[in-house]
Amino acid sequence: MSNLSELKPLLKRLKLGAMLDTLPERMTLARRDQLDYAVFLQIILADEVSRRDNHNVEIRLQKAGFEDICRLEDFDWKSGIRLDRRLLDSVFSLNFLSRHEHVLLVGPVGVGKSFLAQSLGYAAVRAGHSVRFIRADTFFRTLTQARVDHTLEKVFRSFMAPDVLILDDFGLQRLNSQQSTDLYELIIARHHRSSLIITSNRAVDEWLGIFDDPILGNSALDRLANASYQIVIEGDSYRQRQSPHRRKEVVDIMT
Repeated sequence: MSNLSELKPLLKRLKLGAMLDTLPERMTLARRDQLDYAVFLQIILADEVSRRDNHNVEIRLQKAGFEDICRLEDFDWKSGIRLDRRLLDSVFSLNFLSRHEHVLLVGPVGVGKSFLAQSLGYAAVRAGHSVRFIRADTFFRTLTQARVDHTLEKVFRSFMAPDVLILDDFGLQRLNSQQSTDLYELIIARHHRSSLIITSNRAVDEWLGIFDDPILGNSALDRLANASYQIVIEGDSYRQRQSPHRRKEVVDIMT
């Protein structure tokens, strides 16, 4: 124990104080198995690397701003939704990130677009990438407020910073002139530099009609569509199937 007391200030000075939590256990292991010094050092350093990796993941998850922590393995495949699984698996390999490509998830309400987008974001975080999740309406409101606060450049840069920007529920309403310009500038700025993941209830070929300026829309969407994976999801809303009212109907039918 005296040895640990002497080690404590040294480890803290080297910013290795977290080692103290597992060091007694590792020392016991070393004595029991008669580990040589190099093996013992490798074990305690591997513990520290694992601790730091986990800590960094937690920080990136907090910064991502996910509404929920979603994982692909938790997706309800029994819900009856239909999509191209091979294309989805290809996207979840995360190879699109190194190529700065994009992912577009489209389909009706409640088929799991946001879940899959956040699952993809979660996988990217676990792989060491920075991610930001934001609803499309919140994105536009944030830029509007930034103009009022005279912080537009700083706020816009914050949407450029992450490796992956997830824009959820795009296309619920037609864009006004300023919103069309903002989205155009976002797509142009991130194109070939970093990745976008966009979810929408509208098919991609309907997006042009959402823009106030069709010229801006054509320019932005041409770049987006030609460098993206488009995953179309079909089926009934599993939110409705999971609602308490629907579950009660199922129970009533079974009884």
